[in-house]
Amino acid sequence: MIFKRKRKASGLTSAVSELEEAVAARDGDRTRRAFTAVMNGVQSASDTEHRLAGPRLAALLPAFPPTGPRPMLAMAAGFCVERGADPVACAEPLLGGTYRDLLDASEFARRWTATGTAEEKLPDPDEKIIDDALLARLGGDVYEATRLAMAWCSVEEWQPPALAVLCRSAEVRRRHASSILPACRDLAALERHDLKCLAYALAVLDDEPLVVLHRPTRTGFEIRIGGIGDNFQLHTLLAHVLVGGGHVPGTEPSAESVRLARDPKPAQGRTRTIATGAFELLAPDGERIWNEGLPDDIPVVHGRRLLVLDEPTYQRSWNADRFFPHLPGTAELTRVLTADETRSWFARTSPASNAIRRPS
Repeated sequence: MIFKRKRKASGLTSAVSELEEAVAARDGDRTRRAFTAVMNGVQSASDTEHRLAGPRLAALLPAFPPTGPRPMLAMAAGFCVERGADPVACAEPLLGGTYRDLLDASEFARRWTATGTAEEKLPDPDEKIIDDALLARLGGDVYEATRLAMAWCSVEEWQPPALAVLCRSAEVRRRHASSILPACRDLAALERHDLKCLAYALAVLDDEPLVVLHRPTRTGFEIRIGGIGDNFQLHTLLAHVLVGGGHVPGTEPSAESVRLARDPKPAQGRTRTIATGAFELLAPDGERIWNEGLPDDIPVVHGRRLLVLDEPTYQRSWNADRFFPHLPGTAELTRVLTADETRSWFARTSPASNAIRRPS
């Protein structure tokens, strides 16, 4: 949750109206006062107020300068989504701001690296680093350099509001995720920001056909998946469909672990439910696909993601809680492949190797 709720009178609706008017009038002092009132009111407002305020707060984001408190305004809009505001109505400005800061943070890193030595590490994302010397090093005009530095320091603050809309709407993910994911992964690869949750949410597959080959029985299946946050959840659901459905041998996952993986109701806190692995997950080239990774790691072969299941090399178990509490996973067997189809798909695979496909 972005904020902890406070139980007192709110006045959020009037505070949002005042902020809208102050921004429209370009009145800096009035805007600052209204912004403070909104930030105080959003934590104690009713769910009805949150539903009304969310899209209005999100719509104000483009009017706030990149060097101002935009991430905090995004947090407020994201919190309203958590309390019931429409994620689709809030998504474009929230994810647009996220994308802009991801690009600006990467540009900060590029300029920093271009003006330093090979041994010099990128700085910590802390606003204490922003001074005249840093801005001069980045080059360009002072406003642009400040914008890049602020993005480097605050980009993680966009993650909670981005998750609020991404995890509550498949439509939002379809519209926005694929364009933002490369920028997120590029910045995360620099290893100075923790963007794992954002990267995972952007990579969630929805209504995705998956060809699954079970090597021990030489059988094949087409399974349609969606809303799955990681391969732990995928593993449980595949075992439920294939072992539980009597299609392949093995130990069926517990009813509780399956419920935790796919229950439409948001998960409430952590449980101690344990799931046990039924398979070894392999890419078509024989490399292991880790449970810690994503369905998006499964390679595409001839237009279909192709996953091979083999006997587990050792017994694995894990906590059965899903990665994204608000995102139920689905896995539906659409058809069993014919023997000829199965042989054709197996011809595109290699035996298991000792190599390991690292999780995203």
